[in-house]
Amino acid sequence: MWRYTVSRLLQGLITVWFIATATFLAMHAVPGNPLSRDKALTPEIQANLEARYGLDKPLSTQYLIYMRNLVQGDLGISYTQRNREVNDIIREHFPVSAALGILAVLFAALGGILFGALTALTRNRWPDTLIMLAVIISISVPSFVVAAFSQLSLVRANTLFGISLLPIAGWGSAAHMLLPALVLGLGTMAYLTRLMRSAMLEIATTDYIRTARAKGLPASRIFLGHSLRNAVLPVVTVLGPAIAGITTGGFVVELVFAIPGLGRYFVQAVQQLDYTVIMGTTVFYGAFLVLMVIAVDLIYGVIDPRVRLR
Repeated sequence: MWRYTVSRLLQGLITVWFIATATFLAMHAVPGNPLSRDKALTPEIQANLEARYGLDKPLSTQYLIYMRNLVQGDLGISYTQRNREVNDIIREHFPVSAALGILAVLFAALGGILFGALTALTRNRWPDTLIMLAVIISISVPSFVVAAFSQLSLVRANTLFGISLLPIAGWGSAAHMLLPALVLGLGTMAYLTRLMRSAMLEIATTDYIRTARAKGLPASRIFLGHSLRNAVLPVVTVLGPAIAGITTGGFVVELVFAIPGLGRYFVQAVQQLDYTVIMGTTVFYGAFLVLMVIAVDLIYGVIDPRVRLR
């Protein structure tokens, strides 16, 4: 197990290095200059700023400096937010995105397992048809459309009942998190529902389920102890990337609901061509995703004894 863990960690480090290198090259291939927005700068001031941020050096030298700082945990200083380090931006705003993402993951995981099991138990009946129709709609409709529609529906509901059921936007209390978390986790919930349904239907025809039924075990015990436990394994497999994707991928949702998360600053950095913030947050997101995948690989061996035997 230790050998496998070390191997996966080394593979993860190589993946993060590739992400950092690709991001660095892609950012420097983009036309423009992060300091060109300051139209009133004199050539002397422009040269001083380029020297301050190392933009006057060859690309290879910039890459070596970038990788050296990255190994030391230094992601650089923002070009647009003067005297503010990228580490500070991540430290201050990622907890907001993480809190929203964790709640969205809970909605997605619980809803996906529940609705997936329900559709498998009611196959080809009206609950199955209704839930799968909602799943198709949830996967097909973009998150920004769902976010705008949910806000509009909430405004009408507040007007109809004459009270504020939930805040429309903003951040600060648990009530502000419910609607954005549901919107953020809706697509993942739909995907997990389809995955859970397929796994449940496949397991229903296996030999050990037939054996359990032949032994006369209660249906509830077969469902909880055999069908559900084994069907949840594919869900666990994709749950790690789903956690990372939800936690770090709520850019549009954070913008629509005016949430001061890290995704909102990433979008602003892209609009302003802020090299260091874009590269720093991309590497941070990539490292977080790799870490989640490795964690799921290790947890999978704990859940499924067959993995340990291999």
